[in-house]
Amino acid sequence: MKPLPLNPEEKIRHHIDALFGTGIYNILTIHHSTKDFSFEYSRRTGRIKNFSIKNQLVATLRTDGGLALTIFGATEFLGNERFKENCVIPTEDALPFVRQGRSLFCKHVEWCGSNVKVGSDVAIVDEWRVVAVGRALIGCNHMKNYHKGIAVKVREGIKSP
Repeated sequence: MKPLPLNPEEKIRHHIDALFGTGIYNILTIHHSTKDFSFEYSRRTGRIKNFSIKNQLVATLRTDGGLALTIFGATEFLGNERFKENCVIPTEDALPFVRQGRSLFCKHVEWCGSNVKVGSDVAIVDEWRVVAVGRALIGCNHMKNYHKGIAVKVREGIKSP
């Protein structure tokens, strides 16, 4: 099936800005030419499945309307100061486990951004670089208050295959 008759860059820009904050997408266009972007479409529906920059996967569009970020994609977005509101900083004790792709527990959350909500995609950072990406299971307001349970279910760590 042919792709839908819409500008894929425009769709991705609006999608990213809606999920992560206005102007986050602009960091991609500052560092990369629009010719570097590539989109993969579903053969059955014609919708965008994922998008890449120079053959590096940035994110996959989920069926629920969210974006599943990769470590490369989160690192690109981290160049924008506003993206830090979508990040979580773990304690030093938890960093080795999170890097391996293990989930981050509430008692190991040192700081979390105000844009972290239940089900949102987040980047786990160690002050200056992305160490993992995953999905928040509870919101920012409760992450620091709870001492039991999983705060972020990690999808990919920097040491995971």
